[in-house]
Amino acid sequence: MDEVELRQLRCLVAIVDEGSFTDAAIALGVSQAAVSRTLAALERALGVRLLRRTSRAVTPTATGLRVVARARRVLADVAGLVQEAGSGHNLLRIGYAWSAVGRHTVAFQRDWAAACPGTDLQLVRVNTASAGLAEGICDLAVVRRPVEDRRFDSALVGLERRLCALAADDPLARRRTVRLADLTGRILLVDRRTGTTTPELWPPESRPAVEETHDVDDWLTAIGAGRAVGVTAESTANQYPRPGVVYRPVRDAEPVAVRLAWWRDDPHPAQQAVLELLSDLYRSG
Repeated sequence: MDEVELRQLRCLVAIVDEGSFTDAAIALGVSQAAVSRTLAALERALGVRLLRRTSRAVTPTATGLRVVARARRVLADVAGLVQEAGSGHNLLRIGYAWSAVGRHTVAFQRDWAAACPGTDLQLVRVNTASAGLAEGICDLAVVRRPVEDRRFDSALVGLERRLCALAADDPLARRRTVRLADLTGRILLVDRRTGTTTPELWPPESRPAVEETHDVDDWLTAIGAGRAVGVTAESTANQYPRPGVVYRPVRDAEPVAVRLAWWRDDPHPAQQAVLELLSDLYRSG
């Protein structure tokens, strides 16, 4: 199969938008014969007919409509990639798995906008171990697990209390705090890819049973129904208050370390500024 080229997709979209091969040629600055050859090459590469051509009009086939829609998205993505690459890092994407930076999230966004108005900040939730860093979805990542991938560097920005999430009618919800031992015999809902809590937090002889989840909404739904309990960083309670779910501090559990991670060989120019701002926010409480 021949490879599909961007110029072929641009040609297809131009024909559909302009309504004729003649007008598409004018819009693209090429000859009408070149437009015909480019479209024919695209149809040959895909193995399908994309357009119906009559003496009066050019219309997409059913398959052509789907291809045109996908072509528009591809071309928009490429245009965004070119703009981002040439923008001098005017966009900063920070990934996180579950809960950004908790109660500091709003202050961080507003302080950043005031301090660095030339660099747009986007917070992106990506439920992977690197919070989108390894996948290329973000430039920096807020993580709450040790960064073991040698491609990345990280630095501690703060600590968060560890809380237990319970159904509001759970007997433990009447307490101000709970202990790890109180959860022995319960079902603990964990996300092994990104979560901060594993059964290893308990002594071997008193570990709770474990069920897995991969999404914070599913986690909260199961806990609210009383089917399981969860243990999480304090930021989750700040980011995801939920009717029917209460959070109680686990008084004998170690706190959760919050780290900023970045590519070791290609840190974003704003990395140090983000590190300092987040560290100040956590330090101020």
